[in-house]
Amino acid sequence: MITDIKKAIVTGASSGIGKAISESLVEKGWTVYGIGRDFSKCCEADQRQKACELQSTEEAENRMIEIVCDITDTQKLTKTIKELNKAHDISLLINNAGVGYYGLHEELNPKKIASMVRTNFEAPMVLTNLLLRDLKKNHGTIINVSSITAEKTNPHGCAYGATKAGLTSFSHSLFEEARKYGVRVINIEPDMTATSLYRNADFTADDEENARILPQEVADAVIFAIEQRNGLVMTDITIRPQLHRIKKK
Repeated sequence: MITDIKKAIVTGASSGIGKAISESLVEKGWTVYGIGRDFSKCCEADQRQKACELQSTEEAENRMIEIVCDITDTQKLTKTIKELNKAHDISLLINNAGVGYYGLHEELNPKKIASMVRTNFEAPMVLTNLLLRDLKKNHGTIINVSSITAEKTNPHGCAYGATKAGLTSFSHSLFEEARKYGVRVINIEPDMTATSLYRNADFTADDEENARILPQEVADAVIFAIEQRNGLVMTDITIRPQLHRIKKK
């Protein structure tokens, strides 16, 4: 278990899986630098719920630092990460942010394809590139939140599945490259999860509890993986619901 340096960067931290991961890390004593494009909806939701428990104390709030940044803006992302890493020793990087567009491939457009490639694949590689020297120094951990689609064919989601397959391949190769430096690289592949990922699709996760994964369950897998003893690495974690079912919109 990492106990000396407990500072993490989490992308896509304003909602869904990234928000759940960030909250779980804070509960475990980590300081989290959460990157997202817009935290306003997150804050409004918390106010409607009279704030979640982990934000009820000043100490918890100080351990969750919201950083507004579009990770597809490579120049801004690079500047932000360099400044952040200069001031803080980061020992955990979680590449979670993702976007999906679905349908027949010819019905997509270049802008949507570029958005998926840059968000799901390019940004994690850039972030890893910027932080890897320090992660080696800190014997840190990189977690890439990929997808079950990385391991199978994806009609009506060819481009999305390809970006996640690329991310999974990157995880595997990076582990072989960095393992001798004490760096753990963990690839997490969730199946249908109750998030906003499917907002651009004509389907979403089914309402049946046994046919979907909750964001907190992915966060639980993250905590389980990073709390293994030094020398043990769970390189691939697949999370699936019992039932295979989706809901048409």
